[in-house]
Amino acid sequence: MRLPELLSRVPVTTTAQVESFLGSAELKWGKHRRIKVGKVFHNFLCLRCGDQRTFVSGDELDCLGLGDDQVSIDVTLRCTECEASVEAWFLVASDGPIAGQSPHVKVERYTENLRDRAERIDAASGPFADLVKRAQLAYENDLGAGAVIYLRKIFEKVTWEVAEILNIAVKKANGNPRPFAVVLEEVNGIRNIIPQRFSSDGYQLFRELSGIIHGDSTEAEALQKFKPCLQLVLGVVNEVRQDNVVAQAIEELGWNVDVVEEEVSS
Repeated sequence: MRLPELLSRVPVTTTAQVESFLGSAELKWGKHRRIKVGKVFHNFLCLRCGDQRTFVSGDELDCLGLGDDQVSIDVTLRCTECEASVEAWFLVASDGPIAGQSPHVKVERYTENLRDRAERIDAASGPFADLVKRAQLAYENDLGAGAVIYLRKIFEKVTWEVAEILNIAVKKANGNPRPFAVVLEEVNGIRNIIPQRFSSDGYQLFRELSGIIHGDSTEAEALQKFKPCLQLVLGVVNEVRQDNVVAQAIEELGWNVDVVEEEVSS
């Protein structure tokens, strides 16, 4: 596999053995080198075209040396239709020396600057899209607790907003907020916003998110829990009743689903 093929597959495939792309000469720390290895392709929703488009790089990629086993690669990608441009950045590391023949490399980090010109194909839509994007960006920068803060904010906002629609009080007589668990239970009793698989204890998701934020989990654990928590929060936003994505997310979090199911059936 050539390096551009691996970069084009991110984030689906991040590890592979690739053809030599630096030659035999080491790229020393802090030094730049232009490498002519082929084009990188990524599909985005082009906001100027209003449709899904392929964005492509030039034949040469810009490498920055970070040691004998790591390089930073900056890529500019242009829409093949309107030529709107975006940027992508890859941190590529190898098991051994990254220069030489057929190194085994891994894309350790990937981020992009879409500059309001494009969106990811699977980008969230709707009133909470901006918070989802912020959560995803924090996650991709290894900020586990920071990413989960946005997820809890989404959960809170959707619950408060549905409560207001249903004329459920969100404040006490003295003006202080009512307990979130009480409001959530009343909302869910009228309009099922919690996926049915764990609807008997919808507050468990909030406890999970809050525990991560308040330090009950390490950053590594927070990053590991982010994706299943994201799926569950999006399940609430989309009023998911029951599907395989939600079931898998619950399993990945290690929640006691059997107990929940017994409570539902009792």
